[in-house]
Amino acid sequence: MLNLEAKKQVVAEIRDRLQKVQGAVLTDYRGLNVAEATELRNKLREVGVEFKVLKNTLVRIAARDIGLEGLDPYLEGPTAIAFGNDDPVAPAKILAEFAKAHKALEIKGGILANKVIDMEGVKALADLPPREVLLAKVLGAMQSPMYGFAGAMQGLLRNFVYALNAIREKKEAEA
Repeated sequence: MLNLEAKKQVVAEIRDRLQKVQGAVLTDYRGLNVAEATELRNKLREVGVEFKVLKNTLVRIAARDIGLEGLDPYLEGPTAIAFGNDDPVAPAKILAEFAKAHKALEIKGGILANKVIDMEGVKALADLPPREVLLAKVLGAMQSPMYGFAGAMQGLLRNFVYALNAIREKKEAEA
C-alpha cells in the first residue's frame, strides 16, 4: 500500500502525464500472459509510447484535478494506459492491431487533445492513415491547382507560338 505522500506524488505524476499527452488509450489487459505483455510493451516502446498500469482511483483524482471530464466510466477493472507523447495516433494504432491478434486485450477508451473519446473513437483514430500519408495528400491537393494553372499557361504559350509561326510562314509565302 502507498502512504498518503506517495499517493500524492503518483497523482502529481499522472496529472503531469495527462496534461502533456498528445493521445492516450485506456485498456483492460486481463488475460495477457507475461510474454504477450512484454511483446506489447516492446512494440509501444519502439514508437515512444509509455504503457503504465495505474490505480483507477489515482487516475480519477488526477483527471479531476486537470478538468478532464468523462473518464470515470473507463476506469473500471484493471486499467493500463498507453501514453503517446509525440504522436497522438501511435498508441491507438498499435493497441488496435495488437487487440486484433490477442483477444484478451480490451480497449476501453482514450484521450485525444485533452478530450475523452470512446472505444469507437480510438478505433477510428487507429484507422487513420499514417501522418506522412496525410501530409502527402494535403500537399498533393495544394499542388494540383498549380499544376493545372501551369498546364493552361503552357497551352496558351504553345498556341501563341503556333500563331506566330503561321504568320511568319504566311509572310514568307507572300514575299
